[in-house]
Amino acid sequence: MTEWVVQAEKLDKLFDDKQGKAHALKQVNFLAKKGKMTALIGPDGAGKTTTMRLICGLMDPTGGSLKVLGLDSVKDASEIQSRISYMPQKFGLYEDLTIQENMDLYADLHGVPDDVRKTRFAKLLDMTGLAPFTGRLAGKLSGGMKQKLGLACTLVRSPDLLLLDEPTVGVDPLSRKDLWIIINQMVQEEHLSVIVCTAYMNEAAMCDEVYVLNEGNILFNGTPEGLSQVAAGKCFEVNPPAGLPYRVLQGSLLDDKEEIIDAVPQSGTVRYIAAHPGTALPALERWNLVPKAVPPRVEDGFMILLHQAANLEEKRISLAPLDKVPSDPTQNDVSITVRDLVKKFGDFMAVSHTSFEVHKGEVFGLLGPNGAGKTTTFRMLCGLLPATSGVLSVAGENLRTARTQARAKIGYVSQKFSLYSKLSVLENLQFYGRIYGLPPRKLKERIQAVLEEFQLTGQEAHNAGDLPGGYKQRLSMACALLQEPEILFLDEPTSGIDPLARRMFWRQITDLACRGVTIIITTHFMEEAEYCDRIMIQDRGKCLVLGSPTRIRADLGMPDANMDDVFIEIVHRGRGEEAAGS
Repeated sequence: MTEWVVQAEKLDKLFDDKQGKAHALKQVNFLAKKGKMTALIGPDGAGKTTTMRLICGLMDPTGGSLKVLGLDSVKDASEIQSRISYMPQKFGLYEDLTIQENMDLYADLHGVPDDVRKTRFAKLLDMTGLAPFTGRLAGKLSGGMKQKLGLACTLVRSPDLLLLDEPTVGVDPLSRKDLWIIINQMVQEEHLSVIVCTAYMNEAAMCDEVYVLNEGNILFNGTPEGLSQVAAGKCFEVNPPAGLPYRVLQGSLLDDKEEIIDAVPQSGTVRYIAAHPGTALPALERWNLVPKAVPPRVEDGFMILLHQAANLEEKRISLAPLDKVPSDPTQNDVSITVRDLVKKFGDFMAVSHTSFEVHKGEVFGLLGPNGAGKTTTFRMLCGLLPATSGVLSVAGENLRTARTQARAKIGYVSQKFSLYSKLSVLENLQFYGRIYGLPPRKLKERIQAVLEEFQLTGQEAHNAGDLPGGYKQRLSMACALLQEPEILFLDEPTSGIDPLARRMFWRQITDLACRGVTIIITTHFMEEAEYCDRIMIQDRGKCLVLGSPTRIRADLGMPDANMDDVFIEIVHRGRGEEAAGS
């Protein structure tokens, strides 16, 4: 007989907002098995976090029934909360406390006996690799280490049910891999029941059961293999011709709204889902390309379901057609010069003697593990942080002597949503336009243009803080582009947003690059490195590799590898060489 840790039947949740009642969940039926991992996936605003909070007893359902561990989610909320552990998207670590002090605090909150703590702490610290750092302040940890500490604090007791809401958002592939090793080990050793929300489809593929949510409705429930089979016979890959960026071929395919459901660069190819397999595709005929059928993935099934449910062709952004091979951006004028760049914080070398150039219209990826120095490099390039030494030139301006002039030529989208949450979409745009010094008539024209470009028309009156993650990202981009900058800096702009929103985002980036805008981007989604003309991977302040994704794969002897594997291999080799030399 199957034991259920969660049983939801015809679950409803309504919220009141300025625009009236918002239906977050609609007649949802949901079951999670004991001792298994269940994934909740869906686009921004699908209802995933609402479902998690209902299960935790943090809010009451509007209708239907919900049992957690056999208990009523409303009447028995306190007992449920005493038996479950929940790690929300923004886990509440105390940054002025050490790793050990944070774990002690959470053990106190959960009433973990002293005799249990010693063994439990030792196990968690060993699994997370945090044992050597117990005296370090949480605020001094890298993003990956913070997530590991958050998971350790969540597991200071052995719960009957573990709920994880985007546990790997904003962490690098190495840390993401480590976190999933820990989760899988806990499932095996303690028969832990897990429900996880994730934006990574390869993480959903590791679960026993998958639920796809969209606009409060369940579109699918079953095994990851079953979700993959939704796309059976519709998946293909094609190799772009020499000189054609992956992102341009991908964008050209996506522009075929009738025939293409999805397209994404992958392992030196462009993978796509055909609405009607066998139909001729203008984008392929244009460059005389022959596709090859490939097995379906979880992500492919997910994208098909969204396409069927949401009429995605209406939501796609209409931009200038990508019907020609763009010129090689590395032959264009240099937009950014970095030479022998150094940044020290006291005795700590955050960036060590780094040099590179970025050209007009180039998409340049700045990658590395959490704590590698890439964000520090990025902030120096933006003029937000002074360099200790070295040469920094942006858009022809010396950042060390003419920072104000340089910043007038750049746009910036930060890692964390930094707009004014209490202001509406329109008010944010007006505010930033005035900061950029745009005259009233020009500002009105630019606001109208970016509202249309980023599909924010109709959202003008909504407070920025109330928008789903994908819409917040669009608004950030719209604000950054009001002044039509020469260079656009994007610091993990797609962190925590779903695959659909990421595709739309990169189609816009491709258009901007074709218009001559220089793009500098940091990201933890390694698949996004495929969109870049060149990437630089840093670790511990040093440049490990610089070049195109194709060239880097070839130099490693991994021509068909995905970028997650390439990234992990480069970092491992770099650390191995460093250890051998020390």
